[in-house]
Amino acid sequence: MSSHSERYAAFRRRQAASSPAIETFQGLYGFEFDPFQVKACRVLENGHGVLVAAPTGSGKTVVGEFAVHLALSEGTKCFYTTPIKALSNQKYNDLVKRYGADQVGLLTGDNSVNGEAPVVVMTTEVLRNMLYEGSSTLGGLAYVVMDEVHYLADRFRGAVWEEVIIHLPESVRMVALSATVSNAEEFGEWLQQVRGDTTVIVDEKRPVPLWQHVMVGNRVHDLFVDMEEDTGQEEESDSDEGRRKSKRKRERRRPQQHREIEVGGQKLRINPTLIRFAEEDSRVTQLANRRRHPQSRARGNVRPRSRFTPPTRPSIIEELDDDGLLPAITFIFSRAGCDDAVRQCVASGLVLTSPEEAAEIREYAETRCADIPPADLAVLGFDQWLRALEAGISSHHAGMLPTFKEIVEHLFSRGLIRAVFATETLALGINMPARTVVIEKLDKWNGEAHVQLTPGEYTQLTGRAGRRGIDVEGHAVVVWQAGTDPEAVASLAGTRTYPLNSSFQPSYNMAVNLVGQVGRRRSRTMLEESFAQFQADRAVVGLVKQLRKHEEALDGYAKAAECHLGDFMEYASLRRALSDRESMLSRNRSAQRRDDALESLESLEKLRPGDIIRIPSGRFSGHAVVLDPGLRHDLPAPLVLTVDKQVKRINASDFTVPVHPSGRLRIPKSFSAKSPRSRQDLASTLRNKLKERGTDPVYERGGRDAGEDAEVLRLRTELREHPCHGCADREDHARWAERYFRLSRETESLRRRVEGRSHVISRTFDRVCGVLEDLEYLSGDSVSDDGGRLAKIYSELDLLVAECLRRGVWKGLNPVELSAVVASLVYEARRNDDAYPRVPSGTIEETLAEMLRLWGELNEVESRHRVTFLRQPDLGFVWTAHRWARGDRLDDILRQADMPAGDFVRTAKMLVDMLSQVAGATGDPEVRSTARKAADLVRRGVVAYSSFN
Repeated sequence: MSSHSERYAAFRRRQAASSPAIETFQGLYGFEFDPFQVKACRVLENGHGVLVAAPTGSGKTVVGEFAVHLALSEGTKCFYTTPIKALSNQKYNDLVKRYGADQVGLLTGDNSVNGEAPVVVMTTEVLRNMLYEGSSTLGGLAYVVMDEVHYLADRFRGAVWEEVIIHLPESVRMVALSATVSNAEEFGEWLQQVRGDTTVIVDEKRPVPLWQHVMVGNRVHDLFVDMEEDTGQEEESDSDEGRRKSKRKRERRRPQQHREIEVGGQKLRINPTLIRFAEEDSRVTQLANRRRHPQSRARGNVRPRSRFTPPTRPSIIEELDDDGLLPAITFIFSRAGCDDAVRQCVASGLVLTSPEEAAEIREYAETRCADIPPADLAVLGFDQWLRALEAGISSHHAGMLPTFKEIVEHLFSRGLIRAVFATETLALGINMPARTVVIEKLDKWNGEAHVQLTPGEYTQLTGRAGRRGIDVEGHAVVVWQAGTDPEAVASLAGTRTYPLNSSFQPSYNMAVNLVGQVGRRRSRTMLEESFAQFQADRAVVGLVKQLRKHEEALDGYAKAAECHLGDFMEYASLRRALSDRESMLSRNRSAQRRDDALESLESLEKLRPGDIIRIPSGRFSGHAVVLDPGLRHDLPAPLVLTVDKQVKRINASDFTVPVHPSGRLRIPKSFSAKSPRSRQDLASTLRNKLKERGTDPVYERGGRDAGEDAEVLRLRTELREHPCHGCADREDHARWAERYFRLSRETESLRRRVEGRSHVISRTFDRVCGVLEDLEYLSGDSVSDDGGRLAKIYSELDLLVAECLRRGVWKGLNPVELSAVVASLVYEARRNDDAYPRVPSGTIEETLAEMLRLWGELNEVESRHRVTFLRQPDLGFVWTAHRWARGDRLDDILRQADMPAGDFVRTAKMLVDMLSQVAGATGDPEVRSTARKAADLVRRGVVAYSSFN
């Protein structure tokens, strides 16, 4: 126990680091701030920006909330930005509880609540749009919090973060909150470059310690054990010598079991029991392999097998419950898998709640869903979903109705739901910590293939384990499957960080907005300030250093190759040219032989009975007549009669060059290949036919074997006549020259890499502007009226939307038809499907055909400028949007679309947003009115009463 003086000294240190404002702010919380939180708040209070990188659940949002506190106390504004609408809604509710609804606003695209409040929570896209539009709401802005800023690595939406960071006014203090990344200092250095004084605070300590486990069968094993601990069974012995002998015996038997890994600077030993399990599984797999393939000793021919039966999902939850490890989140990388897990648990009779808790759950869920029509609730499977909730079990994934997800999150945070089966999207920032995180498998389907989890993904998922202020420790459990490697699991658990890499690239919308505001030259300069270019430039520094070393080495090699008889590098260049020429000729001959073999095969397939051909070589070389083309097999094998009366089958291997008939001979109907008389008569006719021609047909192709290559002869002559050819040390010089040429090639490749990375963002921007100039959206520093409309469209297919508006493709459509065709611009199938989607015939089908033709034109323009930004419109949601907009019932639509309710609602909300953008961008009053009516038609039922997506 620490002494009174030590406790007093610690108090004085905290007091010195803190301030009255921070002390007042801390009074709003029920726990004492960690040193990193106090330090970050002090930095912000002193007028500086701050980047905080800390593990999930460490409480870094406290720093963002301090920015809110400062803005309210100073009478200024604070914007709190998040990457997803769900997180914005959650943060809005948190701040309203603390400061009141009059002080806090919400802007997410779907929702606009009190947008002129001093504190506004919004998605990052909303702030980006405000900056481009010069919104008056930016007046008085003093702080911007960028929560989950590591999201800028997202390849689809990450560029928005960099746009905001670059374009925010210099007077705005920025609070960037990130998960622990390995290059936080690099990111902070960039922020200092573009934002001014920014302090980087990195805290890698989890507030709640995390224990790593592996569940084998129905038993949970620790992944790591103490260095001194030995979980193997000791052999009994009455003497110390006996114990030493048994220990040495074990070490000889299983020397590989003592394996260590470093985690957070501490060396940990992998549990030997798990190593032994893996070895036993390996033997099982090898045995199965030998049984299936007795002639083969190769490994890996069969799928890994395990002597351990994987536990069922209900048994996993029961085991965790028995060990006191609930509530738990089980990550299953499949929506269907999550829903199946819930059904399995309910079917098994698993109940994790008391009757009182079940009643409380039912009351809350029914209250929240009271506005949803009973018919829609039936379609959404409300009763089955509620039955699982009452048992304390639920799934959580993007396919669920947003309202249902919100209810799950609320009940889980209150401890009423104790087992949640979720996809990895839950790890993106929603505040749902648990005591335990279970990872069912260490690989996932990424849309193209099954890939292993990365250390960063594993850290993000397991970061949910351990509730601050509730749990003294968190637990991560990996379920043992066939092929599980404890060392691989330990490596995932031991790598706590991952790098943050930019996904930034210019877009058409960005280009017209920037050029319209600051002109072309200043736009290029601003884009050079992106984190993407910053990282590229840092990489170039290392490449340039390596390039300089190569150039110095080249000078040394050239000096070592010097010859007293003459210029040896000139002589070596002749040798190199001769070698290259001979290699090229050899490749050409090989290629020609391959081409000739293919042509030979094709020419044999064209032969007909009676064709006179020449066999170029072999025992049967000479002329022959085709008796039967032999096309009944996979490869042609014609039957021929030679001038020597021999009947044989030939194939492509008998011909070094294609075969070409030199004439034709009539074969009598009475001819029999088995009759010597028939063969003699036909062979005699063939010889007479050839004599009539006077000479054999010319078979060789001119120039093929015309002798030695002239360039080779010239180079050999120059080589022999060069003064250095007679040098006694010629081969020693040649070895240095060869090193020179080899390093010279590497150096040239390195130089191209340096040139390719320099100004890469501005070069892409120039290409984007080239596309826009070809289409007359830009002209130098001027933005056309059409370009002004493009500036208001924020979509992956922004240019296609602008072109549809400019060419009047949507003019004359009614609201239902417009909803259907615009749906092709917001939907993208999760999986490739070769089936052509159903679309309504008539006007909608014709308009979609015109849009696809237009996309093809734009794709050609992009190809000329070497950019590829516009994906092809996806027709997969067109029929669904058409039916919904015309008022069809939800159950009919979902059944026919085979689409989860959550996907339907999310895509419909994207459609509403896109229709609103069309209404705001078009210059045609008719299209504007139609787009607004179309948005109203889509914004009904489950789409209207879902609070977020």
